[in-house]
Amino acid sequence: MISVKVMQSYDYNHFEICLGTDDEPDIKRANELRKMAQRLTDEAVRQYKKAKELANKRYDLEIEQRRLRQEVEMLKQNKPVSEWSAEDKAKVKALEDKEYWEQYNYDYDDDDWE
Repeated sequence: MISVKVMQSYDYNHFEICLGTDDEPDIKRANELRKMAQRLTDEAVRQYKKAKELANKRYDLEIEQRRLRQEVEMLKQNKPVSEWSAEDKAKVKALEDKEYWEQYNYDYDDDDWE
């Protein structure tokens, strides 16, 4: 039996993987498992960096959405729809754009990594 364990620290986080196989003990096979485990922790760090970057962008977008929502509420309270300018209508439409507000959602998808 061969077992390898790799732990990588990044930005006060720890990414750890333990891999094992029932193969006969062999340095070459153990080294292959170690490299595989290292690639997995490297991928975890890459995904962490991406998730953190997108979380910051989501936060900025949430502030923008909150500000826009307040503007639209004031618009609806103070002006009849018939008097809305093109910019007013664009603000209302922008607030309804679900795809825009969810553009930075991230679920650690790793379709691009194998």
